[in-house]
Amino acid sequence: MKTNPVKGMRDYLPSEMRLRDYVQGKILETYRQSGFERISTPMLEDMENLDKSDGGDNLNLIFKVLKRGEKLDEALASGGEAALCDMGLRYDLTVPLSRFYALNREKLPSPFKVIQTDRVFRAERPQKGRWREFVQCDIDILGDDSPQAEIELIDVTARALLNIGFNDFTVNINDRRMLRGMLENMGFAPEQLDSVCITFDKLDKIGADGVRDELTEKGFPAGAIDALSALLTKGSLTLEDVKRMLNDTSAADRLEYIIDTARAVSGGTYSVQYAPSLVRGQGYYTGCVFEISCAAFNAAIAGGGRYDGMVGKFTGTDVPAVGFSIGFERICAILEQQAYQTPAPKKLALLYLEDAPFGEVLKKAARLRSEYSVTVLKQQKKLGKQFGALESAGFSAAAFFDNEEIKPLGGKSVG
Repeated sequence: MKTNPVKGMRDYLPSEMRLRDYVQGKILETYRQSGFERISTPMLEDMENLDKSDGGDNLNLIFKVLKRGEKLDEALASGGEAALCDMGLRYDLTVPLSRFYALNREKLPSPFKVIQTDRVFRAERPQKGRWREFVQCDIDILGDDSPQAEIELIDVTARALLNIGFNDFTVNINDRRMLRGMLENMGFAPEQLDSVCITFDKLDKIGADGVRDELTEKGFPAGAIDALSALLTKGSLTLEDVKRMLNDTSAADRLEYIIDTARAVSGGTYSVQYAPSLVRGQGYYTGCVFEISCAAFNAAIAGGGRYDGMVGKFTGTDVPAVGFSIGFERICAILEQQAYQTPAPKKLALLYLEDAPFGEVLKKAARLRSEYSVTVLKQQKKLGKQFGALESAGFSAAAFFDNEEIKPLGGKSVG
C-alpha cells in the first residue's frame, strides 16, 4: 500500500492545520460581521452544468466521474466516449452557487449575501503552487445589479486581508464590457471575443508577444491582432484613454464610480486602481472584474467579478450576481514562508497517574478550561523529559491531577 497522497494533493500536519484554521477563521469572522451567511454544496456536479458553465480553460481540467453499474455497461457498449461520464468534481464554487440559488431562490433573501469556504478540484499538472485539490473562500451577492455590490465586496475582502495581517496590496479593477467594446472596434468579431479575452488574460504570463502568437494561432484577423499588439506595446492606459475608444461609455462611467468610492472607503490602507489588461479567464464574467495583487510576493491573492448570466442558465431568467474569492492556498503559503505564528491560547497539559480515576481527571480538566486549552496526558516517570516534549509542542504549563500545582514551561508565564 502506498503512503503518499495522490499526486497533486496534500496531507496537512497539525501545525499546518493550525495556520489554515486560523486564516479561515479570520476570513469567516470578517464575512459574518459584514452580514454574509454561509452555505455548503456537494463536491460533485452534473456534467451538463460543468460543461455549459463558460469556465474558460477550467473546462479542460474537470475531474470526470464514470457512470456506475448498468449505465456504465451501456455507455461502454455504445462506444461513445462522451457518454461515459455523468458527473464531475466542481472546479470552482460559482457554478454550484448558481445552481443552488436557482433551486432555492424562493427561500432566500434578496439580495442574497453568501459565504462559501470549501474544496474544489482541477486536473492541473502538479507543480509548485498548483494543486489538484485546494480551498476557495468566496463571498457573493446575488440579486443586486448596482455598483454598490462591487464596492461592498471589495471592502469586505480587503478587510479580511487586513485582519489576517496583509496591508501592502492593490485592488485592480476592470470591466469586460469595456474590453469587449474596445476589441470590437479593433476588428474582432463578437463571437470571437470570449476566446480573445481568455488569451488576453494570459498577458502577465506569456507577455505581449505570447498573446500575439496565440491569437495568430487561433486564426483571428491580422489587422485586429496588429491593433491589439500596438495597444499592448504603447504602455499604460488610463480610464480616460479607453473611454475615447468606446462608442458607449456607460460601463466606464460605472467603473469610475466604483474605483472612486472604493478608494474613499479604503482610507489609504490599500490601493485601488484601474487595470486595463485585467480579464480573468472564466467566460462567465459579464462586467466588472477585480483582482488583488501583493507586490511583496509578486502574486495575486484574490479575484472575482460580475457574472449576471450564470443563474439564468438554470432558470431562463438572468439574476445579477457578483463574487470575490480569496486565494486561500496562496495566502497560507505566503504566511508559511514567513514562519508566521498564529496567536495561540494558553496550552496546559493536565498530567495524571495510571491509577487515577479518569472521570475525575476529566472533571478537573473541564474546570481548568475556563482559563486554558487543556490536554489530558499520562504522567511519565521522567518528568524532565516529558516537560521538554510538552514545551516543544507549544505547551506553556503543566498541571497535576493529584495536587494544585501549575508549573510554567520554558520560563513562560501562565497568567
